[in-house]
Amino acid sequence: MLLGIEAGGTTFVCGRGTGPDDLGGMATIPTTTPHDTLAAVDDWIAGCIDDGVEFAGIGLASFGPLDLDVDSPSHGRLTTTPKPGWQGVDMPAHLRDRWGVPVAIDTDVNGAGVAEARWGALRDCDSAVYLTVGTGIGGGALLDGSPIRGLVHTEMGHLLVRRHSHDHFRGSCPFHADCVEGLASGTALRGRFGLPGHELVGRDLVLARTMTAHYLAQLVVACTLLLTPRRVVLGGGVPAMDGLLDAVRAATVDLLAGAIPHPAITDGATDYVVRPGLGGRAGVLGAIALAHDAATGDGDSSTTPERS
Repeated sequence: MLLGIEAGGTTFVCGRGTGPDDLGGMATIPTTTPHDTLAAVDDWIAGCIDDGVEFAGIGLASFGPLDLDVDSPSHGRLTTTPKPGWQGVDMPAHLRDRWGVPVAIDTDVNGAGVAEARWGALRDCDSAVYLTVGTGIGGGALLDGSPIRGLVHTEMGHLLVRRHSHDHFRGSCPFHADCVEGLASGTALRGRFGLPGHELVGRDLVLARTMTAHYLAQLVVACTLLLTPRRVVLGGGVPAMDGLLDAVRAATVDLLAGAIPHPAITDGATDYVVRPGLGGRAGVLGAIALAHDAATGDGDSSTTPERS
């Protein structure tokens, strides 16, 4: 048995199992202070033990930014997160010291991508991109089911994009006026229209869908030109907006303009840009997958730290 924790900026979602078929013991914990949140996680783990669960590892699919450099003395810690009180918090060390099992950590979007590659919409893809569009925007590129890393984990949400001709919103990103997160995230939609995307109707819905598709298609096109993945998953709450997924597909085909003449794209991209196969469970199942790799020594060692 393995324990998985999707550590989000609003809630921590906890579950136990070995994959989608036996995922259970679910709990949702509000993200408050590090002390109180991790104490609630410890209480959940203690409850699993009281239920007779023996677990071999714990996985964390976490909000960030994170230090994932295994040679760094701050490996596993949150870095420049805007979440008050959480900068510098070392969740893997806390859990490892408290429970004495291997603990793995990666970004929430990388974790979700790993889960989709193992059990979901990316199972048949040797190369893929997982994008999540919610309060913020993040992305992870996968090769043979493992996330690709460089100096740090990817920050696809900060890709700079061309503005829609009718968009005069200043942008919600504190770093860039014209990045895709600042213009197409749930935060940007609320800032521009005064409502979350799923509550928009009429003209505002049409305009929001058109603008958001314009920006998200630029992100998909950039990923396509740089990485030529076999599939792109659009996760998160924003892509559930009525008609948005089809609008992103159409805008992607238009923007590529035949530059990559592959039928996966030119035939309408319906099997190229897709929603997650695991739905809302992708994050916690990604954490389960990370826990498995930590417990068995499989996968990328950068997600399976051990401290001396």
